[in-house]
Amino acid sequence: MAGALPAEARGQAAPVGAPQNGPVGGSLVMVLDSSGSMGDDDGTGRTRMESARTAVGAVVDALPDGHPTGLRVYGADRTAGCTDTRLVRPVSALDRAALKGAVAGVRPRGDTPIGLSLRKAAEDLPAPSDRSAGTRTILLISDGEDNCVTPSPCEVAGQLGRDGVGLRIDTVGFQVRGAAREQLECIAEAGNGRYYDAPDADALARQLQRSAQLSSRGYRLRGDSIEGGDTAAETPPMSPGQYLDSIGPGEKRYYAVSLDAVSTADFAATAVPQPGAAVDGLDALSTGLVRGAGGTTCVSDTARFLQQEGATPLTSAVSRIRSEDGRRVCDEAGRYVMVVERRSTKEPDRSRWPVELVYGVEKPLAAGVTPAQSQPEYGKGGEQAALPTGDPHDVRGGTGFNDAAELGRGVWRDRILPSQTLWYKVPAGWGQQVRYDVEFANEPTVDGAAATYSYGATQLFTPARFPVGSGGEFRSTALYAGRPAVLRMGSVPVAWTNRYESAAAVRPVHAGGDFYLAVTLGAKAAEIAENPRIGVVLRVAVLGDELAGPQHGAPPRAGSGDRGNTTGAADSGGGGGAGWTGIATAAGAGAVVVSIAGLLLLRRRRRPGRRTTRGSA
Repeated sequence: MAGALPAEARGQAAPVGAPQNGPVGGSLVMVLDSSGSMGDDDGTGRTRMESARTAVGAVVDALPDGHPTGLRVYGADRTAGCTDTRLVRPVSALDRAALKGAVAGVRPRGDTPIGLSLRKAAEDLPAPSDRSAGTRTILLISDGEDNCVTPSPCEVAGQLGRDGVGLRIDTVGFQVRGAAREQLECIAEAGNGRYYDAPDADALARQLQRSAQLSSRGYRLRGDSIEGGDTAAETPPMSPGQYLDSIGPGEKRYYAVSLDAVSTADFAATAVPQPGAAVDGLDALSTGLVRGAGGTTCVSDTARFLQQEGATPLTSAVSRIRSEDGRRVCDEAGRYVMVVERRSTKEPDRSRWPVELVYGVEKPLAAGVTPAQSQPEYGKGGEQAALPTGDPHDVRGGTGFNDAAELGRGVWRDRILPSQTLWYKVPAGWGQQVRYDVEFANEPTVDGAAATYSYGATQLFTPARFPVGSGGEFRSTALYAGRPAVLRMGSVPVAWTNRYESAAAVRPVHAGGDFYLAVTLGAKAAEIAENPRIGVVLRVAVLGDELAGPQHGAPPRAGSGDRGNTTGAADSGGGGGAGWTGIATAAGAGAVVVSIAGLLLLRRRRRPGRRTTRGSA
């Protein structure tokens, strides 16, 4: 488990779902401008360097214990010279006192060799292991542009962004404008990161904390390594489980599976780009299932970013569900090919994205079991459902599916960074439905933010990681400008026969287990909110009695009903739940947990399904 953001008050008990402190494969090197201009007054009577020292101190105080962190400076040793860059503290387990002492000894003197310093900083970061995709972050703090001509900082950043495994470059411009700001924005965009503007000392501390904390709380990937084929004819075999691969711009990856003629096969792919990296709103991740090496496409799905504020994880999922008469081509037993495709614009994020793949198989009901009728309506779980009230319980959201914090019925309070997605899970069984609201807090805003808008978003996923559509009933995205914003989301009741419905809000909700709630704050919120993180409240209900099984007339399970508050473990053991298998196998020995900065403003576009029935009683 990775280090979490520090508790709001020292000495208090950790909130529900709070991961333990400690490194998870990521690392950070701060690159501090120590050129002559950092000796100028920042408008408060202090020099820019003095304000930078204070800000760096705030960063190291907020980082999780043990997070590998280092410090490089440029322009600190000579009054002139384009090779003046030095590693002051190597990247190693966080030593707060040593880092503060190192930055206290830096004196601004010389030139601004940003390009060379970025190249050296990438070498400072530890190389990832063969099975690690940990986030390696360069955090550049500068008050001006490179004055050394070569190497070009943007070109260096672009090369590092393409070739560096799990590398991102964030830049913070301290009282910059014009060409200097444009150069820092270019470096961040080319380096898969974000630019943060800091017009004053308070903003500098705030923006540095955001970048560093986002870096240290990256999506924790889990799975066995697999390398998808380049063509449908040459594919690795895949058995039910959880896997890790990667995918580049415009690529397709192919995986072979052997299906019987009666089971449901579920396949989900989650791509994890660097959070906030430059992408186009129409960039997409697609999944599909093909009969044989070049035959019929059985089903396909596409997920797109559909916003311009930067990358979030994308999840696309498909199921092979046997038709009721069993006569379609895709009902036949045999070899099938799972396809994952990354569709990009002509100027995409050029880095390879890690992809987490989950393949599960649902066996048919036992002979003679009549399933309950499908549940295509929200009923009492609709938009106007009465949700819990009262004082919220503190919770620490996870970084992804694998460490989502478990919630029960109740009111929960968390804090979220711009560009971040927080993850939670809520168990629900046969006949039950998940219903929740997400409330983004009323926050103090920075001067000049009145006309700036970002967004808040949420997405609900089934135990098999299928995005659940809103069905027109709910509001899953909203503009955010520092004032309160509310999102409403929920599911229909879990019913085995829902798989034969066509609606995206109903069809995926066909097995019980852990349902996942993802909550995202847009990157532009960094230009709005005065606090590094903003408050978010979740009101969660699980409605209805849990039934003993999927069959018609199943009685309530003993001791079920609306679930109360839980304090479940922060790390998920996998999909679990009635009727769905696959993840649990990969979650045991040999599974890998790694970190990469990581969901989302997603919409789905599904292939129209054939008309199906809703089951019978």
